Amino acid sequence: MNEGLDPMSGHPRALTQASQINALWAHLLLDELCRLGVRHLCIAPGSRSAPLTLAAAEQPGLQCHTHFDERGLGFFALGLAQGLNAPVALLCTSGTAVANLYPAVVEARQSGVPLWILSADRPQELIDVGANQAIPQAGIFAHYPVYQQDLPAPSLAISPRFLLASLDEAARQQALTPGPVHLNCRFPEPLYPQAEIPDWQDYLAPLGSWLDDTAPWQRTARPQPDLGAPDWPAFCREPGLIVAGRLTDPEEAEAIRALARRLGWPLLADIQSQLRFAPEALPLYDLALHHEGVQAALGQARVLLQLGGRLVSKRLSQFIARQPWQQAWLIDRHGARLDENGPFRLRLQAPVGAWCQARLRETPEQAPWLDLAEPLARLSQGLNAQLNQLSEAALCRQLPRVLRGHLLLGNSLPIRLLDSLAETGAGPSRVLSNRGASGIDGLIATAAGWAHSRPGEPTTLLLGDTSALHDLNSLALLRDLPGPVVVLLINNDGGSIFHLLPVPEAAKAPLYRLPHGLDFAQAAGQFGLHYQAPDSLDGALAAYRQALDGGQHLIEIRVPHDEVANQLNDLKAWIQAQEWPLG
Repeated sequence: MNEGLDPMSGHPRALTQASQINALWAHLLLDELCRLGVRHLCIAPGSRSAPLTLAAAEQPGLQCHTHFDERGLGFFALGLAQGLNAPVALLCTSGTAVANLYPAVVEARQSGVPLWILSADRPQELIDVGANQAIPQAGIFAHYPVYQQDLPAPSLAISPRFLLASLDEAARQQALTPGPVHLNCRFPEPLYPQAEIPDWQDYLAPLGSWLDDTAPWQRTARPQPDLGAPDWPAFCREPGLIVAGRLTDPEEAEAIRALARRLGWPLLADIQSQLRFAPEALPLYDLALHHEGVQAALGQARVLLQLGGRLVSKRLSQFIARQPWQQAWLIDRHGARLDENGPFRLRLQAPVGAWCQARLRETPEQAPWLDLAEPLARLSQGLNAQLNQLSEAALCRQLPRVLRGHLLLGNSLPIRLLDSLAETGAGPSRVLSNRGASGIDGLIATAAGWAHSRPGEPTTLLLGDTSALHDLNSLALLRDLPGPVVVLLINNDGGSIFHLLPVPEAAKAPLYRLPHGLDFAQAAGQFGLHYQAPDSLDGALAAYRQALDGGQHLIEIRVPHDEVANQLNDLKAWIQAQEWPLG
């Protein structure tokens, strides 16, 4: 059978109709996506997805982005969606192209990021019969999508209302549970338009006024969030702690600051909370929890209020699990279970900012019941003396003094070091992380997507060498970004975090740390990035300040592989030896 012939009849009229109904469904699908608020479509090249790709080029409501690597494209869309605080769509062809989106789909579900995955596919009759580039794609992402549907091949026998209603149901589910949606789109050949557009008046007649409207086909009222707080008057009178977990909205962070001031409670702010550098937040709490005096002081709290999602600090999570709280509450927008050790007696799914505003109206001004500011300020001064030469820990300590714009933190050591050691001060305007699944894949691509959404401000990515090698292709996404982008790459020759874990010494290098002996000068040159490799702490901070003036930069910081583990162990011993109050 010749490529492009109708498998049922081969008749030219049937071929023309098949190609045009493909195009019509593609236009309807993208039109409804735009009505649902999607303004950006990330496209990987492919033939099976041609109907959607060509329709997107003609859709004035969509801005299209392209990349040759589906895995990188998925994370670019993830960063873009987070930066825009809006859904972003992805389009790819059939086969393993779809599977390459899996890591981004997992992270989107775990972090509650709204993505639309449009995977092109063969018709059902071409699956499992030896057809090229054909794999079973329906359900390929398992339970990670918040909604998924295997759409039928376009047909005049199926009402266009079915297609529009399918997208509207996906959007409804995504509003209830933010995360990825997967629509598997089956297109028979021919895939490219064969003739002029037919008259679809009779077929589209059931859509009525939708054709001249700008609203989605179905309009669904969203349920109002629960902003209640049973027993709040009694709860807020107890000595308590506020823990701020992962938050992405600075307005929510401001509401938490106001509530912490009103209550007079200590605020322990995760690096992902947008509050780590706020004056109300306790500095260096993670590091200070090594000291029994700090644990005893915070342990006087009788109630716990956690606002926002996952925490980076394992020490803080362990401290929370050990305490005999009278009450422990968790308030989070996404409603996922976050009580690994089961301390929370009350869990509310609600917008954190609105919930805090409601409590502010019910809470009288209260005097602080615990003041740790002075002992932790003395600890901070002593820490500066410990970390005054170029090292991974020293860079993470002092970087916030010069940071501007947005900061994306790599997983493994960078985010842990910033959370534990960062100096207080102005800090970045936003902190972003991929901590839903905490993978090291796609970090450069995520930063590129975020930077594209915020062209007026600098974007800084701090990551390790193994993470950079994992996503090296995505350096191509940085070349044409409009604003300053700085990749601060800490090269400790492999996975140095394994020095902090009880890995058998003989297996550490060959099976875990995986030293590579590479530097990134030629990679920066290959992808057109400005490159520097400073050899002092002052030089690294100066190179960063210079990079903020414009362009795309890669600054490589080379450090010994075992240095950070040794420094952290030394800092732990130093803090534990301090007399109370610290310093």
